[in-house]
Amino acid sequence: MAYGLVKRLKKKERLDILAQLSAGVQPREVEKGKLHQVFRLSFDARLCQDEPMLEQKLDYLHRNPVNGKWNLVDDYTNYAHSSAAYYECGQENRYLTHYKDVNSHSPP
Repeated sequence: MAYGLVKRLKKKERLDILAQLSAGVQPREVEKGKLHQVFRLSFDARLCQDEPMLEQKLDYLHRNPVNGKWNLVDDYTNYAHSSAAYYECGQENRYLTHYKDVNSHSPP
């Protein structure tokens, strides 16, 4: 959403707003190449309360390398640093345990 907003602001030549968004970028993020801070920084941890929510988050993680600016691979199951091939294609991976095979337990 942020990329879309910045794109529209550029198209409408709203340099005043773009300057405000640029001023909000943290120095460490500027070093990484970030140009605009559209939304307030936050950490929004959420408890995955059920299987559909867990699978939604897993799907997001798997597809993220092929979306938006990243576009790291054409097929998300081919991204080497992802568990997508394990979950989607049944590819063996000695470092992974299927989330359904992990014993659930309540925190102390």
